[in-house]
Parts: sequence; C-alpha cells; structure tokens
Amino acid sequence: MRLDWPDLRINFKTLFAIILIPVLAGCSTNPATGEQQFAALMSPQQEVNVGAKEHENVVKQFGLYDNPALNAYVNQIGQKVSQYTERSDVQYKFFIVDSPITNAFALPGGYVYVSRGLLSLANSEAELAAVLGHEVGHITGRHSAERYSTGVVTSLGAAVIAAAIGGESASQALGVGSDLLLKSYSRDQENEADTLGIRYLARSGYDTRAMTSFLGNLQADSALEAKIDGRDAPGASYFSTHPATSDRVAKTVVQAGNYQGEGQTNRDGYLAMLNGMPYGDSAAQGFARGQDFYHTAMGFAFTVPQGFKITNQPDSVAAVSKTGAVMLFDMVSHDLSSDPAAYIGQVWMKDQPINGVEKTMINDMKAASAGFQGRVNGRPMNIRLVAIEWQPGTVARFQIAIPDGAPVALVEDIIRATRSFRVLSPSERHSIQPYKLRIVTAGVGDSVFSLAGTMPFDDFREERFRVLNGMRPDETVQAGRQYKVVSTR
Repeated sequence: MRLDWPDLRINFKTLFAIILIPVLAGCSTNPATGEQQFAALMSPQQEVNVGAKEHENVVKQFGLYDNPALNAYVNQIGQKVSQYTERSDVQYKFFIVDSPITNAFALPGGYVYVSRGLLSLANSEAELAAVLGHEVGHITGRHSAERYSTGVVTSLGAAVIAAAIGGESASQALGVGSDLLLKSYSRDQENEADTLGIRYLARSGYDTRAMTSFLGNLQADSALEAKIDGRDAPGASYFSTHPATSDRVAKTVVQAGNYQGEGQTNRDGYLAMLNGMPYGDSAAQGFARGQDFYHTAMGFAFTVPQGFKITNQPDSVAAVSKTGAVMLFDMVSHDLSSDPAAYIGQVWMKDQPINGVEKTMINDMKAASAGFQGRVNGRPMNIRLVAIEWQPGTVARFQIAIPDGAPVALVEDIIRATRSFRVLSPSERHSIQPYKLRIVTAGVGDSVFSLAGTMPFDDFREERFRVLNGMRPDETVQAGRQYKVVSTR
C-alpha cells in the first residue's frame, strides 16, 4: 500500500514519540554523580546476569593468573576501595587476567579485571587502588548500562524508521550487540570514572595523587613500546579503551588537590607482592626468546627466521617480517588429525579443494603440506599450509603467506621454520622459563645503568628500567630503595 506524504509525516511524528517515551521514562538520577542518565534497558539484575556471562568468556579467552596470594591481595585492595561507593546493590569481584598487555576493564555487575602487565607497571598499592577505583567508577556510574541502553534505543529508532520508509541502510548502519559493552568509553565517562576513582581513593585512605602518577607512567610505557617497535603511535594497551589525553591527566591533578592529606602509598609492600611474578608471557601461554617460541606447559618449540617479529596471541602465534611475509601458528582438535594429509584436504581446505597435498615427517611426527596461489589484503601471495600430528586428536598448524617474487633464501628459511617444530625434552621444559620480576635493593654505587644492565634485553635497557619503576628521565637510583628488575630466574 502506498502512503502519501502527509500520512508519512504523521507517522514519523508518532514514531519519534514512541522512541522518545522510553528515553524520558527511563532517565534517573545516578547516586554517585547526581546526574540524570538513561540506563533503563539494562536493569541492575540484568547487569549481574550480563557480567556473569561475559566473565566466562574472559576466563575462556585470556585465563586468570593462578597465584592465590596475589589474587587475594588485589581483591583486598578492591574491596577496600569499593566499600565506599554509592551502589550498595553491587557485589564487586576482582580478578587478575593472565596477560602481559597493560590493561584493566570492568563488566556490568561488579566484575573488575587487571592484567599482570598492569600490575608490573604500577609502583605502589595506591596506584593499583587508583586503577581499581577508576574501574569501579565505571560500574558505579553505570556507564556500560548507559551505553547499552542509548545504543539500543538509537538502533531501534533507526530500524523503525527504516521499516517505515522501506530501507535497510539505517538499521544496518546502527547494529546492536555485545560490542556495546566493549567499545571505548566517552571522554565524559572517562573523566567521571577518574573523579569517582579519586573520591574512593580519598575515602579509603590512599594518596589521591596516585591516579595522576599511574596515568603518567602509562603514557611513558606506551611511548616506549612504540619506540621499541619503530612505530609513531602506541599500539594496543590500556589507552586503547581508556584514552588518556593531557587534558584528562591535568584534571586528575586538580581533583586530587581537592582532598587534604597525602594518604597511604605502601610502595614496598606492593613491590614485595610482585616478587617472582612472570613478566611478559607466562609458561601457560608460551613465550618468545629471540627467534624461538617455547611452550613449556604443552612441551613444544619452533624457530622463526631472522627478521620476523613474534606476537603471542591468546589462540595463536603470529610472526611477521617487514617484507610482508606472515607465519601463523595454532592448534586445533579434530578426528582426522591422525592423518595430516586427510585433514588438510577434507577439513582445513574442504571449501577450497586443492591438489598436491604432500605427506612428510617432521621430527618423527606425521605431517603434510600444501601450497597454492592466493591474495592477502589484495596482494598476490604464495600460500603454504603445514599440518603436523601433535597428539591423537590434535593437529599443529602453520599458515604461511609469502609475497610473490620473494627471494629464494626467504622461502627456504620459512620452510625450515615449519620443520623446526619439535617436542621439548624434560630438561628443556624445566630449564627454559619465562622472565620474572625481581625486587632488588639498590646498594651504594648502584645506578640506573648498573641495575638496568642486569636485565635480559638487547636494547633500551635504561629506558625499560625507568618506565618499569616510574622514574623520571633525570631521576637517579637511591641506595637502600627497592626497585623492579626483569630476570631470567
């Protein structure tokens, strides 16, 4: 049935009224901020349910750090900070994610996470409390619920209007899903979480200046990571979801000054809790040493060619060269893994049949390989697949992309890399260990140069030491003071 324009205008008025009613009815005053907010489409009970469900996904994807003493310590600090929030309906729970990436995040319903990487970077109990207070502030401010509710209404409005005018572009452009819980917070929400976090720091007796000092060290850490990797800008880190502009950092200085008294810092007690904690990737995740990748928990290793940078991800290992060549390693379970050739042809490439699957042996393990032409990001590539029977029901896989016209030497190096996959001996599994944080006391005559020189890095040792310990470029080591160093033991 065709609608004439007058009827369509009346319908639009009705539609906008329908969309506007829940927004107006769902606005309420947040007890922490005193501001009106729209979070009606995610009730407090729904926040609990969503948080519990997403918590399972976090554990599955990243894993939690298995250290009861350190977990209890983080939870103790979190409970101390969160007891002063304005939301008595929330039961806060604090966890350590087993990840070297500097990050912290919160889920609806009181779930708060900090990574091992963030714990390594913090330099006092007060700085950790500042991070936890900031994340608690996001929960108290109901920022996830606000973002979700606003997103749903916006998308529903687009969908209703799209249906009325017979188009799908509007509804497709504004999708609704769990990504609304994971997107970056707005500038106002970040500032609000900072304000609440500093408030909770003061109420729990911590030094409110810890928020600013930690943000400053995060900026230094991100800049150093970019420098090490030869990038102009920081990569994935805490700032990816918590942008820290100079304006935001300056505001925390002013807000901290509104509270009198220095408060508790507890630097030495915090450092003592970190002594012996893995630094970087852990044994449970596997870790790189130069061009070698070791997974001592599972018992395998392989070597990538010179010039390739190894990146360890939760479900795979990537090695990339500046030439554009890429190696991706992972493991999958499948019944046909006992016959790697059948696995490649009937499972891995079932939707794109290929010829020439070759059977072979790699370090006494059954294996198979295949090659074909393809494109990666629009660039012609030689694609090579390697499947290795790791254990009954489990296949180890290499996916390799080599740019057309690559030197023969590079191709040979990559083939050798796939054939380097091997089982670690019991002695290797015992002796090859992840890096660890060690707490040392500086002696008379010690310097940044001498302490940094003990760390197992080939470059930027002094810069790494300064960032690790939150030291300014002109700051010197003090005898009798404790410092963090990275150690192989």
